[in-house]
Amino acid sequence: MPSKISNPKPSRLRLSLPATSANLGPAFDAAALAMDFYIKIDARASEQFSIRASGRDREICGKFEDHLILNTYREVLRDADQPVIPLSLRIANDIPIGKGCGSSAAARLAGIALAVHIGGRRWTDAQIIGEASRREHHPDNASACWMGGLTVARMSGHAEAQVVCVRPKGNWPLLLAVPDDSLSTEQARRVLPQQYSRADLVTNVQNSMLLLAAFVQGRPDVLSSALEDRIHQPYRAPLCPLLGCLQELKGTEGILGAALSGAGPSVLIFLDPRASLQKTRRNVIDHLARRRLAAELIPTSINLRGAHSSLSKS
Repeated sequence: MPSKISNPKPSRLRLSLPATSANLGPAFDAAALAMDFYIKIDARASEQFSIRASGRDREICGKFEDHLILNTYREVLRDADQPVIPLSLRIANDIPIGKGCGSSAAARLAGIALAVHIGGRRWTDAQIIGEASRREHHPDNASACWMGGLTVARMSGHAEAQVVCVRPKGNWPLLLAVPDDSLSTEQARRVLPQQYSRADLVTNVQNSMLLLAAFVQGRPDVLSSALEDRIHQPYRAPLCPLLGCLQELKGTEGILGAALSGAGPSVLIFLDPRASLQKTRRNVIDHLARRRLAAELIPTSINLRGAHSSLSKS
């Protein structure tokens, strides 16, 4: 049975929302995976709105103006003609903001979960993901953040999502390369063409199927070819200099392949589980230095527990 949030008495809600990496090469706007670092929210009903933020990008997380969590919370309650009860938020964030790691999907899901809880609504996972996806204009990050693991998703109707969760077989270590500069999703989408050739579309369908099979069957040997994309990465590469550089490492010791994380500019590197993480990380740093590039390298893995399993109500 799908889980539901239900609490008629507004009080307190705590949840941990994982970072996500979407697209995964060819699976544009369709697939994503959750990673094992988070934005953690502790919210209480209060007499007035307040925020205490810590961790990464705490200035953004603690800024009242255009706060994505609070804006979403207010909008969902107002759309349902319910009173907007002020909240006291404590935010501890580890997700890079504006860098293709699912920060906006996590924030929208947090706002929706708070509105559902405070408003005493009974929403299924599909409704919660669908509402976030409608606001995000694509369901991949929201589905992986809420459900965990690897998800394949599509919109079904105006505000509901169809989601299939996949538990990848085997060990899939990851290395996330995060540059200093951010990139808005809107800017990254503007460079995409309006039309594609049949050959490019067929190649992406084939590679998406192969990518899913690689995770389901535990076949890292086919991942390198399965990550090939013709829909978004070639057009976004000029905006994301890390991509071409790190793709050059495909097939070298310890590295299966690399793909843009979401719309970029961060890049997700898939590692050989048999290789030394320390040695592979050193090789990546040296390769970037030779190309006069730099990035923060975050070792991570696929998080099988999404935000929905972290809900704590009181």
